[in-house]
Amino acid sequence: MTKNAAFVFVKPHAVTEPTKALVKKGLVDAGLTITSEGSLTAEEIDAKKLIDQHYYAIASKATILKPNELNVPSDKFEAQFGMSWEAALATGNVYNAMDACAQLGISADEMDAQWGICKKAKKLVKFGGGFYCGLIELEGKTPLYVFNGFFMSMRSKFTAPGVSIYYYTVEWDAASLSWSDFRGQLLGPTDPAECPAGSLRGQIKAQWQALGLKAEPDVGDNGVHASASPFEALAERMNWCERSL
Repeated sequence: MTKNAAFVFVKPHAVTEPTKALVKKGLVDAGLTITSEGSLTAEEIDAKKLIDQHYYAIASKATILKPNELNVPSDKFEAQFGMSWEAALATGNVYNAMDACAQLGISADEMDAQWGICKKAKKLVKFGGGFYCGLIELEGKTPLYVFNGFFMSMRSKFTAPGVSIYYYTVEWDAASLSWSDFRGQLLGPTDPAECPAGSLRGQIKAQWQALGLKAEPDVGDNGVHASASPFEALAERMNWCERSL
């Protein structure tokens, strides 16, 4: 018998005892076997950069790699900012988002606000999928070229003091449940408003007040995450559960 395996977690905004019970029941009722479960605190997520590895394509530019380690298209950078990439690096005013927050003395939410300002002012360039640079100009501060400033607000949802995720590793018979049904019918689409009523995300949206959530789920805060493919499931289990092949 061929088995599929996945990593599922209740997102920080939805971690309540009733939500955890709903998700666990939904997984078991769908014929999945829960092989492990547990909680990971914000402090652990932050220290081990678990959320950064989870969103690596975006986070690598924001928190993991330094600007001189990035493959920045010099022509696009110069076309946007009127300075060559090499010259910008030489100024020392180029930062990833995490280091920029520290340099400017601002929070993740403040960085998010500044990112919106530079985007509106058209002082932002897209190099590729999930790869952006913006010129952050704060009064009384040296202007900085910042990579993927938007990620800090996303990250803070997982690293703010007091929050956590609650996870389940699951297995099931591949012949009894396809990956498309696991994602589409059991989990539900990214937008909870489009979810089947019986899906996990659909149920959390419909019952959010009874479940003890502070706000109705939306596209960003949609209650629960689940692996999108066998490869992603392997990568997520290795990251979050620190398992080897």
